[in-house]
Amino acid sequence: MLKVGVIGCGYWGPNLIRNFSALDDAEVKICSDLELKRIEHMKKLYPSVAITQDYRDIIEDSDIDAVVIATPVSTHYKLAAEALEAGKHVFCEKPLTQNVEEGVKLVDIADKMKKTLMVGHTFVYTAAVNKIKKLIKDGELGDVYYISTSRVNLGLFQKDINVVWDLAPHDLSIMNYILDSRPLYVSATGHSYIQPEIQDVAFVTLTYPGSVLANLQVSWLNPNKIRKTTVVGSKKMLVYDDVASLEKIRIYDKGVDVIPHYDTFGEFQLSYRYGDISIPKLDDSEPLKIECQHFLDCIAGKKARSSGRHGLEVLLIMDAIDRSMKANGEKITIEYPKSLT
Repeated sequence: MLKVGVIGCGYWGPNLIRNFSALDDAEVKICSDLELKRIEHMKKLYPSVAITQDYRDIIEDSDIDAVVIATPVSTHYKLAAEALEAGKHVFCEKPLTQNVEEGVKLVDIADKMKKTLMVGHTFVYTAAVNKIKKLIKDGELGDVYYISTSRVNLGLFQKDINVVWDLAPHDLSIMNYILDSRPLYVSATGHSYIQPEIQDVAFVTLTYPGSVLANLQVSWLNPNKIRKTTVVGSKKMLVYDDVASLEKIRIYDKGVDVIPHYDTFGEFQLSYRYGDISIPKLDDSEPLKIECQHFLDCIAGKKARSSGRHGLEVLLIMDAIDRSMKANGEKITIEYPKSLT
């Protein structure tokens, strides 16, 4: 039975407390938050869980095996570094840290202390995303041409990070996971309409190996909540709508074939395919519960699906996106440390 301490009981922390408490091989022993009302509310929900306003009560507790961090990104490095150096395993919500330098240091500390460092990229634990990964791996879609994603809604505006750092980690982790690769180049444009110097809208183009293009739109300024990904392959096309309560994935047997032999441009023809639409059945298990169990499995020796290194890769991509936006969309080569190869 692993003893778990949770730091941060605001928006996402209660979900983590609920899921870790439901696991057979974990016990949430203590949680902390700066707001007394939040931890008092947690105490009402989970009477056996101790509460504190001082996170150090968790990190310094020799009985705690793992620390779960669900606090503002600006605090991630400090809290995770202290926990790792105290000999605790760490599960940290996305993004891993607020900049690349902190991310590199955190991965190094985890390696030095021989402790598990995992990032909360929850979407790579969803049934839909894993179905897409399998379809691509099995060649059902053919060669992937491009991926287009849209993650937009009205709010919630963040004060310490822009829309890229708030929303893009989801889609970047998904694309890296389903393609089993990482982008080589990025070009991005964004603008700050509401808060000065904090972009609330961004359009990003990524180039993956094999000339696979990915286009990403993120925004806090949209009348509708949209969470949609389109994957276009040489054989079939796929649309993943995460907002849909049912039928999250639709596979379209559509495509375009070029007639292989022609002598003149006048003979050049395209053959369009219009086939069936299929809707695969998906497991309805809660992704966060699967992710929490995976963290415990990784502590026991399993390879992490969203390790600190995967989190660092996402940081490097977002840093390149920031630099491209500042340079008015200039194409930026993403450089990955040798330790990530």
